[in-house]
Amino acid sequence: MKIQLRQIILILVLGCVLEGAPLCAQWRADILPGYSQLTLPMGADYSGEVVATLVRRDRTAPAERALLYVHGYNDYFFQAALGDSIAAHGMDFYALDLRKYGRSIMPHQDPFEVKDLKEYYEELRAAMKEIRSEGAKEIYLMAHSTGGLITSLYLEDTKNSDSIRALILNSPFFDFNLTKAQEKVLLPLVTSVAGLFPRIIILPPLKKPHVYDQSLLKQYYGRWEYDTRWKKALGHPIRLGWLRAIRRGHKRVQKGLQLQMPILLMSSDKSLRSHGVWSEQCAQADLVLDVEDIQRYGQRLGERVEAHRIPHGLHDLFLSSDTTAYREAYRTLFSFIDSLSPSHP
Repeated sequence: MKIQLRQIILILVLGCVLEGAPLCAQWRADILPGYSQLTLPMGADYSGEVVATLVRRDRTAPAERALLYVHGYNDYFFQAALGDSIAAHGMDFYALDLRKYGRSIMPHQDPFEVKDLKEYYEELRAAMKEIRSEGAKEIYLMAHSTGGLITSLYLEDTKNSDSIRALILNSPFFDFNLTKAQEKVLLPLVTSVAGLFPRIIILPPLKKPHVYDQSLLKQYYGRWEYDTRWKKALGHPIRLGWLRAIRRGHKRVQKGLQLQMPILLMSSDKSLRSHGVWSEQCAQADLVLDVEDIQRYGQRLGERVEAHRIPHGLHDLFLSSDTTAYREAYRTLFSFIDSLSPSHP
């Protein structure tokens, strides 16, 4: 019996090595109860070793439909309520902490550093492959803010080679929330030297938590708790290299893409410049981006864009303080998903 067991183990190990079978995946308990995580080695880049982290809501058996969530800038996946709701809707839920974000940050790395948004394509591709290997026949891709910019470009550049069923965008980052003078004069001037000085800091951390973070965190005016080492309440130094990478992505989206899959475009119904001062209105608007930019450029992603504005929604609609906005975000999400039957590509 012992010999047979050893032989079985040897065969399985050899199969993993030779075939790269899903059995090799080393899923382990995540920091969120009821979730597991898988480290995706990404080799090395200009800063050294790189990894990404795939998070999965635990389940008894795989479903045929799965949703992959991608976070925004200065962010990571902590929204268990979102994952639980997706699972309750009969879908498997996954989330990806991109390289140099959240669970994937390594000691030698500058958090959130990127020189080209295409750097993230590797982990997106690896995540899709893993999800498919676990039995998903249909994958929905959902992304927030900067994640929406990255995933839109990924689907365009790969011509949706992963056969994503639909793209769901939660306040995607398609333009900087700047004045016209800043966008037309200052931004091009600053980014023109980014190739020579990518590490120069153009925006240091704040001295007190950003009003948006105050609108989220339970210790201030919000409903949520998260690790502020990963989602930094004071922000993180923004460098020229990151700024140039984002601006290049913006310019491509603003010219228009040719995405063929159905797209759900969601934003708040209004934006607000708080100037660092809290008011009740801060809990009922997008404090980060201009919703008019989101809606205008989001309509240029393809011919199958379904656009919605959520009254009183926050920048991350699924973290909204307003109960009606929070529920409306979920109602809109599931109405869109349910409208796409597997028999209609």
